[in-house]
Amino acid sequence: MATLTRTHANTLLADGVTQDVKEAATILMLLERQFDAAVRHRSAELSALADELTPLLEAMEARRQQRVTLVRALLGPQGTMTQYSTTLAPAPRAAFDAAWQALEQTVRACKEATLRNGQLLAEQHGIMQRVLHGEEQLYAPR
Repeated sequence: MATLTRTHANTLLADGVTQDVKEAATILMLLERQFDAAVRHRSAELSALADELTPLLEAMEARRQQRVTLVRALLGPQGTMTQYSTTLAPAPRAAFDAAWQALEQTVRACKEATLRNGQLLAEQHGIMQRVLHGEEQLYAPR
């Protein structure tokens, strides 16, 4: 790959990770708001939050796919972000690794929040189904 192309790829990769760090933090905040809205049964807010989350998640996925494509173009079909990081000079590597670690931590927190929110919503749905079918002792352990 030509130097200019590699430089451009490096810029795209670094900028994409930086953007994802920012957006992942926003997504995590929205997921916390989603949980609060679900606990308080605010369905209109849940819909509005879904509308806010969708474009952020789509943009992050597009950047993730771009990262995979760029890293594989630079390092071959089995190239990884860890391998890519080792190709950087020490100062850019340190900055990239810090951003990558921050992104991974926030994404893990987002996944945990999404699982928690999904479980809450599924439980609420189950309770509503029981209410609609006239079941008594709705909150008793099963």
